[in-house]
Amino acid sequence: MSPVLAGVLQLLALMVALALAYRPLGDYMAGVYSSPKHLRVEKWIYRAIGANPATEMRWPAYLRGVLGFSLVSVLFLYLLQRIQGSLPGSLGFSSIDPDQAFNTAASFVSNTNWQSYYGEQAMGHVVQTGGLAVQNFLSAAVGMAVAIALVRGFARSRTGELGNFWADMVRGTIRILLPIALVGAVLLVACGAIQNFAGIHPVGQFMGGGQQWNGGAVASQEAIKELGTNGGGYFNANSAHPFENPNGLSNLLEIFLILLIPLSLTRTFGRMVGSVKQGYAILATMVTIWIVFTALMMWTEFHHGGPAFDIAGGATEGKETRFGIGASSIFSVATTLTSTGAVNSFLSSYTGFGGGIALLGMQLGEIAPGGVGSGLYGILIMAVIAVFLAGLMVGRTPEYLGKKIGTRQIKFAACYILITPALVLCFTGVAMAMNTPANSMTNSGAHGFSEILYAYTSGANNNGSAFAGLNADTQWFNTSIGIAMLLGRFLPMVFVLALAGSLAEQKPVPVTAGTLRTDKPLFSGLLVGTIMIVAGLTYFPALALGPLAEGLAS
Repeated sequence: MSPVLAGVLQLLALMVALALAYRPLGDYMAGVYSSPKHLRVEKWIYRAIGANPATEMRWPAYLRGVLGFSLVSVLFLYLLQRIQGSLPGSLGFSSIDPDQAFNTAASFVSNTNWQSYYGEQAMGHVVQTGGLAVQNFLSAAVGMAVAIALVRGFARSRTGELGNFWADMVRGTIRILLPIALVGAVLLVACGAIQNFAGIHPVGQFMGGGQQWNGGAVASQEAIKELGTNGGGYFNANSAHPFENPNGLSNLLEIFLILLIPLSLTRTFGRMVGSVKQGYAILATMVTIWIVFTALMMWTEFHHGGPAFDIAGGATEGKETRFGIGASSIFSVATTLTSTGAVNSFLSSYTGFGGGIALLGMQLGEIAPGGVGSGLYGILIMAVIAVFLAGLMVGRTPEYLGKKIGTRQIKFAACYILITPALVLCFTGVAMAMNTPANSMTNSGAHGFSEILYAYTSGANNNGSAFAGLNADTQWFNTSIGIAMLLGRFLPMVFVLALAGSLAEQKPVPVTAGTLRTDKPLFSGLLVGTIMIVAGLTYFPALALGPLAEGLAS
């Protein structure tokens, strides 16, 4: 079987598996967030944190819950790393330096999981399982809660109430993430991933030097890392490490977990707003972009010109032979079009155009299908922009799901789409103008610029992947990327929740003959065009200096 055919068959198998899970999981999540009942374990949690799950919140109260909970999470994870040297199960590792501890705390709480350290050489069992793995669950649950609040904004009328943050966060963790992650961990163990609390084992001498392997609760963290679109690996090699991702079957399972909830949430959206066709329209947009990006990535990695590529049958350097070019391409697109950031190959070794596709996937806003929760609310913001543009073209007040999109709503949407590009481009410009950050680049020229651009794109978009040619473990990068991650995660949530509150206060507008049908293929096409135009106009100059210049020169 040719490598190209193998890659195509894996993509088809993945699509079939996702299609089979789409409807039952989407309906189940809609029931979870709409149910008036609370499980006994959930009631214990509410009593422990002093929350009343029956209290409805307006958007400022919901936002205070999100920010307050996330602030406490950052402080807890920071302190846990700072006292690691005194904790049992630290494997002899010392406490983490302040700048690294801040960066890691900001990274995992913001669902980014950017790592500028070697996991197997820095973090002990307590920090890995009691800190990082816990935040993999909680940060994902927070993103889902914000997305559901926006969906309620569209579904409700004449009220500013968006539900209860504490109930949404707890339910997302207990009823959705934990059960699926448990099944995923068991399947990964069956595939060969490790799951233990063993220490450090020397494995022999090689060319005068020794090598050591760590044990750890890897499978359980790997499952939620992918399911929650987090991406942080137990080992520095991430999902290229055989302890995390042993074979082709586990690789396909991990991609499935990455895409499962973001795609299924479109069904949840359709059920909660009372029209599954609306969910299908959003799904069609996501899938169209995902398939096109995957096809382009496979094409450029298999067939990019050059004698070395021709002899090897494609761009094989930096890719695991266990997976090959096809599976590596599918994985890289899945992680950069979501906020996962996990890697099973190293993006710095991709062709110039391949690296540009990964960059553009993040710069779209990671909405195809995007992160857990963040992908849904991101594409709904773009849907608001799309209907606004359509309204301008026909001279009619834009409406979406029975809600008028007026001046207030479009300001919230515009602020949302401007925040992340501003963070990416400003931080990249400052870093390139300074001497110290530039010294961290392994490469010069267009590829070196791409390393810096990729780092801030990954951080501000809460992705977490890296070109791997950049030494980011410096005070400048730890601090600046940490700030970019926090601002890129929580500033957009302010405008998402403000938009949700303004929509929930409106009374529904009746459908007329002039209403734009947003459940038709025409709207999906308009939405795809809007997404590409917004991203293209924003990032094209920066892309032209980096991956496009490199790709055209090769």
